[in-house]
Amino acid sequence: MTESVLQHQKTLTRNSSPNAIVWIRRLVWKIAIATLLLMAVGSATRVMNAGLACPDWPLCYGQLVPSQQMNLQVFLEWFHRLDAALIGLSTIALVGLSVWFRSVLPRWLLPASLLSLFLIVFQGVLGGLTVTQLLRFDIVTAHLGTALLFFATLIIIAIYLTPYQGTGVAGKLRWFGLTAAILIYLQSLLGGLVGSRWAVHQCLADTQLCTIMNSHLLGVIPATLSTLTVVYLAWRTPSLHPTLRNLAYSAGGLVFLQILLGVATLRLRLQVEPLTVAHHTVGATLFGILVAFTAYTIRDRLLPSNPKMV
Repeated sequence: MTESVLQHQKTLTRNSSPNAIVWIRRLVWKIAIATLLLMAVGSATRVMNAGLACPDWPLCYGQLVPSQQMNLQVFLEWFHRLDAALIGLSTIALVGLSVWFRSVLPRWLLPASLLSLFLIVFQGVLGGLTVTQLLRFDIVTAHLGTALLFFATLIIIAIYLTPYQGTGVAGKLRWFGLTAAILIYLQSLLGGLVGSRWAVHQCLADTQLCTIMNSHLLGVIPATLSTLTVVYLAWRTPSLHPTLRNLAYSAGGLVFLQILLGVATLRLRLQVEPLTVAHHTVGATLFGILVAFTAYTIRDRLLPSNPKMV
């Protein structure tokens, strides 16, 4: 009888391990997509001057749903907070699942989940401070930077939960991918600083804050060159895994799209809000793809076929 129970428990463990990994991986990807949407809505909130459309926090006009005050600006700020709240609850669920299934999950998953929870809580605190401190530029920039780090953490978790058999030829590509991701991250922070200080408007109007705007423009050069280096090396590396090659080519396409959007946004003096939002969103997407590329190149070197072994 005892042997039968033990055998049944072992069978349940074997069956629950892949199922738990699949459930959590799907949840993480959904949170990552919601986070990208959150950054896009946050960008729209800024360019539409809606950052203080809800004068209080965490409620909006003292209500969960400010129906009487609702207009486009209030909706953007309110929806931004709603999306952030849903992401926070989903991250708590991720931690809960990591604890519940910890016996059949990779040991690194719980610390990684706790890190993601810390980042989203810190992000929420910064979100509240952006309102109470009346959109102070350093807080707004830190708000964006934390969102990107949270986004990167989710992508890394999802990729390390994905079955992947590399070819072992990525070599030093991981360092080029990491360098490109860091440069795009720094460029995104500069872009956030330009936006939070309205540097483009002030520079074009009365030549104030041109140093900040020009720093962002000059930052395009190393960020672009590093990304194109990744594309070139991926193209020249024989037997590279198709996933890595496709990610590199996608990064190359996005960096050109990002430059076109940036030029159009600047020439139109930020008067076309959808272009500005698209510029920010494509930048975040490019960062995510480079993070994914880097994570896969590290896994390619380790050659794991079972995510639980990573």
